[in-house]
Amino acid sequence: MDALRLEWAGGAPRLLTSEAMARQGLVTTVSSRAGTAAVVGWVGSARDRAAGARGLLDSGGQGAAPPVPAGDYAAVVVYRDRILLTRDEQARIPLFFRESGGRVNAVSTSVRCLGSVAELDPRYFCRYLTGNLAQPHADLTPFAGVHRVLGGEVVELSHTGQMRRRTLRRARRATDPPEPTAGGSCLAEAAQELRLALENAVGRRMGTTTACHVSGGTDSTSVALLAARLLATERGGAGEDLVLLAGRFSRGELAAERSYLDVAMEEICRHTPAARPVIVDADDVADFDDFQHHAGDADEPHAHAFRAPFWARLHAAVAELGCDTLLTGCGADPIVDANPFHLHRLARTGQLRQMTEQARAWAAGSERGLRDIVRTYVVQPTAPLAAERITALLRGGTVLGGLGTFNRPRWLRSGFARAHGYRDAGIAESRFVFGRKPERSLYDAANYAAAPDLVSWQRARRDGFFLSHPFLDPEVVATMSRLPAAATFQPGRPKAVLREAMADLLPAPIHGRAVKVPFNDLYSRGLRIHGDELIALCRSARHPLIAEMFDVETLCRAVREAQLGLGDSYSWDRVNRSLALVAWLERLDRHSGAPDATVPVTAGS
Repeated sequence: MDALRLEWAGGAPRLLTSEAMARQGLVTTVSSRAGTAAVVGWVGSARDRAAGARGLLDSGGQGAAPPVPAGDYAAVVVYRDRILLTRDEQARIPLFFRESGGRVNAVSTSVRCLGSVAELDPRYFCRYLTGNLAQPHADLTPFAGVHRVLGGEVVELSHTGQMRRRTLRRARRATDPPEPTAGGSCLAEAAQELRLALENAVGRRMGTTTACHVSGGTDSTSVALLAARLLATERGGAGEDLVLLAGRFSRGELAAERSYLDVAMEEICRHTPAARPVIVDADDVADFDDFQHHAGDADEPHAHAFRAPFWARLHAAVAELGCDTLLTGCGADPIVDANPFHLHRLARTGQLRQMTEQARAWAAGSERGLRDIVRTYVVQPTAPLAAERITALLRGGTVLGGLGTFNRPRWLRSGFARAHGYRDAGIAESRFVFGRKPERSLYDAANYAAAPDLVSWQRARRDGFFLSHPFLDPEVVATMSRLPAAATFQPGRPKAVLREAMADLLPAPIHGRAVKVPFNDLYSRGLRIHGDELIALCRSARHPLIAEMFDVETLCRAVREAQLGLGDSYSWDRVNRSLALVAWLERLDRHSGAPDATVPVTAGS
């Protein structure tokens, strides 16, 4: 989706923005004597997008690259003597540039609008196929010569488009403080810190009319309750500007969530009686519905396109209500739960006795075996590729047997993998996921694993809002990353700090629940319904890269195995990812996406 584009005409920069998205407030353009800034999303506060855009423009006017403020945005800032391209650290809104010979000749939020379908980069597809974190943090894009502005990066260009520098700026993470001895008071203090950080994160994301996903789980209910409390404080208990969005199931495993959903809605409405619940009956929705549309029309291959039908149904239900932001509980699982890679730190620093004791407590609290805990959080991060190869040998026999995050799936042809750097891509991915200190890498990886926003981005012009995730706010992540294990790890009590932080707001049934029903039923039903269609899609695919890249019959066998329930979440992710790539390549030449209006920009306008 082309929300904004920068081109050069007669040697001068020209900015084009989407008139429809500007009317919706999704694109903000401000000018001063210094220059002009066009921002997709919001900087600083979702409620005052113009002020955030002005702040971004003013902060970079003294010759130095501006700091990277909080928000969900991609921005192009045109000054008299230079141009800056930047994104927020969480990389929610995409931004790309086409470069040749050190000169950038176009910038856009749409990679398809910059790329040529005749010049694809096979290295990208190897990186894409390694795991579910590859896209947002890699410079590579599907198209040769088109690059991604990374999260937290500032790209500086001359006024004629010459590349000057690329500066990647990351927020500094606090180091762990010494662990206190009083576990109870430690938990209480940690909960206060998290509550303040989460309240600030929700407040920054509240728009003129805000929608909240509500599922009945601890995470989404916490976000919605904080939003309701904020509105009640500001407007004396009103809440007309709060929309509560939920999908409801009356059969299957997910029907068990209905009682929690009802409790959550009742409690939120108690704080803001005028809030508008929007409950969508989703019994007829299955994963992979209209898969060729959801996967094929995405701006770039989207591994989670199989789940798009459910989210698209929900988002369409609130699109007519004028919401300008939609808050989710996404990201809470890895961010605010205890960090299991703390065990790796204990082993790495020689504290083996303490590691063993805590691993036993972790195993008992999670109903997993001690060996499984140690293998997953101590051994595998040390040598992830070797650990996966051993697992594949032990669990071989089927296409999906032992297939983890980094091993080459059997349907990816070995010649293609060797020629285009699949092994190097796997090494790079494993280093990103685990790093030298896996307990630190968890927070960076969670940002990309927990919030794939391509569905939201693809629908934004139609819906009028972007998704935003308070749990992935830099302040929340920094707060959790510096808390000691004594505060976050409570055996048998997942997300202990969050539960303590929200104890005065969460209703008892939700505060006390430890397990939430996953969406496995939606996935298995989707494969039962659409398995034959997916296999037919693979066998009828005509894009030449598909046959060069995949052994199609082996991929079809993998779909059959997943349909029968073989494999696990890791191997199913690899199947979903490959199917999405097939659908994307098949519809690659059917896209046209220029902005619906142009806004000429000259420095100082």
